[in-house]
Amino acid sequence: MQATKTTPPTFPKAQRLLILLTVINLFNFIDRYVLSAVLEPIKDDLGIKNDGAMGRLATAFMLGYFLTSPIFGYLGDKLSRRKLMAIGIVGWSLGTCLTGVAQGFAFMLFCRIMVGLGEASFGAIAPAVISDAYPAERRNKAITFFSLAIPIGAAIGFALGGVIAAQLGWRNAFFITGLPGFLLAVALFFVPEPERGLNDPNEVKKEKISLKSIAALLKNREYLYVNLGYVFYTFAMGAFSFWGPAFLHRVHGLNEADASLFLGPSLVVGGILGTLIGGYFANRWRAKSAEGYAKLLVVSMFFAVPFSFISFLTENTLLSMISIVLALIFLFQSTGPINTVILESVPSNMRASAMAICIFMIHAFGDLWSPELVGRVSDSSGSLRIGMLVLPGAFLLAALFWGFLYREQQRKARLPH
Repeated sequence: MQATKTTPPTFPKAQRLLILLTVINLFNFIDRYVLSAVLEPIKDDLGIKNDGAMGRLATAFMLGYFLTSPIFGYLGDKLSRRKLMAIGIVGWSLGTCLTGVAQGFAFMLFCRIMVGLGEASFGAIAPAVISDAYPAERRNKAITFFSLAIPIGAAIGFALGGVIAAQLGWRNAFFITGLPGFLLAVALFFVPEPERGLNDPNEVKKEKISLKSIAALLKNREYLYVNLGYVFYTFAMGAFSFWGPAFLHRVHGLNEADASLFLGPSLVVGGILGTLIGGYFANRWRAKSAEGYAKLLVVSMFFAVPFSFISFLTENTLLSMISIVLALIFLFQSTGPINTVILESVPSNMRASAMAICIFMIHAFGDLWSPELVGRVSDSSGSLRIGMLVLPGAFLLAALFWGFLYREQQRKARLPH
């Protein structure tokens, strides 16, 4: 006799919660990427001599981000997630505003660590909250919508940073983008959070979250492969986001404002199109087979790699810019499926911990050191173009590990249930 399929419960205010968390995520990435648009004026104003030191500003942010994310993830599976997210929002907003008053390089490093620490709380917990608010068949669409804030926020950060710096000075760019976060932290308390595991009522849950259960995540091959691919993806995307405006300025002669204004709309167009296209095909392929999400991840990387090579190698400015946009479209196709695979590969009561460990891995081994590495290669070779050529190779390695993920999901689908 076939068991009756029950409809999972839903969260009444899921849509309102999703919209608010997406808006907060938008400012998360605005505050993160405004720095990249004002590297050159900061370098001149503070008397910083080389690109390696400038890359260290990104390293400082990542230190605050990935070192504290496991702590917030662990707490996020135990305490009020809304309060933890609010603390994080206030923290990164304060760090952003303080960056605008920095008079020396050491204090600016401290401010970027503070921004990273605040963002770690929100980044580890928000996807888990969304996952609990939506049933499995709607979860990837919700995560995809949430992920749209990444390219849009980065684009606004690039554009606002360049425009405000040109009109009002680089310090005001941090004040103007940092202040809204304080209001968003307050708004978070007007929307309730869903119960953990609300939309996974049939799942067998472990009684307690422990260090042993967290360590067991690293033996989960599906979870491990998606994260290893994510490490190399983040390595390359982090370095490009940091050095993109400077690359267009030095190699192709665009001024800082024009470079930022190009990358801003490019991230919007590439990010929105890529995220929506990726979400659409991921859902269609997943409906046909269990490995649909992994298939999307692999395909998107193999299409992105040729365009990323062309964008850094060509001497033609227009061709480079077109290739950047096309590469971004393919790269952002993976945004939603990555997070959905991470969340669905673990028990529902460990989702915040799983996201936190993911954050730790992708930044500790990814973009913690990639901006500084590209800067050092640029210094030693005398060309930022040479430094940027490291990135397409990282995308190929991401495709390799996501290929392993695809095979693992195929293997699990063949096991008897």
